[in-house]
Amino acid sequence: MPDDLETPSGLPVKPVYRPDDAHIEYARDLGDPGAYPYTRGVQPTMYRGRLWTMRQYAGFGTAQETNTRFRMLLAKGQTGLSVAFDLPTQMGIDSDSPRALGEVGRVGVAIDTVEDMHVLLDQIPLDTVSTSMTINATAATLLAMYVVVAEERGIPRAKLSGTIQNDILKEYIARGTYIYPPGPSLALIAEIFRFCAEDVPSWNPISISGYHIREAGATAVQELAFTFANAMAYVAGALDAGLAIDAFAPRLSFFFAAHNDLFEEVAKFRAARRLYARLMRERFGASDASARLRFHTQTGGVTLQAQQPLNNVVRVTVQALSAVLGGTQSLHTNGYDEALSLPTAEAATLALRTQQIIGYESGAALTADPLAGSYYVEHLTSTLEAEAEALLQRVDELGGAAKAIEAGFFQEEIARSAYEFQLRVERGETIIVGVNKFTEGDESPVIPSPDYSALEREQVARLRAVRAARDAKATQAALGALRAASASHVGETDGVRPHLMPLIVDAVRARASVGEISDVLSGAWGAYRPGA
Repeated sequence: MPDDLETPSGLPVKPVYRPDDAHIEYARDLGDPGAYPYTRGVQPTMYRGRLWTMRQYAGFGTAQETNTRFRMLLAKGQTGLSVAFDLPTQMGIDSDSPRALGEVGRVGVAIDTVEDMHVLLDQIPLDTVSTSMTINATAATLLAMYVVVAEERGIPRAKLSGTIQNDILKEYIARGTYIYPPGPSLALIAEIFRFCAEDVPSWNPISISGYHIREAGATAVQELAFTFANAMAYVAGALDAGLAIDAFAPRLSFFFAAHNDLFEEVAKFRAARRLYARLMRERFGASDASARLRFHTQTGGVTLQAQQPLNNVVRVTVQALSAVLGGTQSLHTNGYDEALSLPTAEAATLALRTQQIIGYESGAALTADPLAGSYYVEHLTSTLEAEAEALLQRVDELGGAAKAIEAGFFQEEIARSAYEFQLRVERGETIIVGVNKFTEGDESPVIPSPDYSALEREQVARLRAVRAARDAKATQAALGALRAASASHVGETDGVRPHLMPLIVDAVRARASVGEISDVLSGAWGAYRPGA
């Protein structure tokens, strides 16, 4: 091997590490698990008290199909739900819109009205099972639907637990499922913070996502820095809206990727906790409870390969192990066939079994932070923290996350990292087994696809049936109230702006659709156009 080896983030790796390489003081930099700065974990006994939540991500065409998969996974030992929505739902477009043609149900479940949400959650005990929903621009509407389903089942809001992603800044950076401009989008997020703190106290109102930043091509350093830049913007926005830091910050949650370099990923998770704790205390004077970084992890989607797909079983196992050794609070493990199709039941079951074997057989859960004190891991932890902090300082100099997005800083940095990675793969400097080394010349298997046209027709018919059966006057009255309130959220005002979440709940209860609610808000706020 050459002497100048590096981690995937470009951090140099020496042949051997010794005590002087760790650069730590125990009380200052580590502390015991459950104590500031939380480097070693957010709970004193970590997984000895309770294993992480095994939360497999799923979403298939219709609500009925997805409900069937959810109940299958719960029966096999999954401990939490995670919902993938189709692109029209994410973009605030109803299934019968011409803009949704060809996209209904393709990358997740189609949800148009609260009736779909009822089907999605059928026979699932919402007072005992937590649910994560990967939804951003329309997060307020989907949360309102969840609340109304519970209400119509007689379940109090205080008993609901789960998370909405609700991270719009990373959509401008890395994914693109935004609708409204940044200003009103951030104001709506602050509204959701308030609503959850007052009405749904066990719900996480946001999952600030480094995952999608990493999937777009970022390094581990960029994943940390850009995620926390966004987090600082959300916290500042909530404070500007009049919320007290300790009223909402304890419920903030995060979402990170786990990639293939086992030790860099473990160190990244440890560095994330320490950096976040220090940022929250030093910038906002947050209490220790508000400085604890709680996060979900998903194994790396972009690391899955269509060639020799069974190799992905090993990749997912290594990545999942890094998340556990790094102290994650919940985990999704990808199916080995996801580079080819939505995961089959067999692949999803094996992915869940991977978590269960790590949890019950590997010994990784027996003690908190088992890699603490490793000279190499402590060196990587400190180096990643320092590099991420320096990059975060560059964002601060640009005026914060929103200004950095407007300037294209995040996007350019990620694009450069992605390009450099691809060049290394093409030159053979970064080896991907079965892709640029140890290839077998086999073509990727073909996985049969569902009949999406039939699925789309079924979903459109369901939406139109709800519209025909609802009380049209009640629906229009609810949408009208939301329209008037959302208009008051534009521009400067000396008065108190009305809270939007209760009005969105009212509209959902009146069977307004995702698209109708989105149209009301975009009518008041406009649509975001990059560079405009």
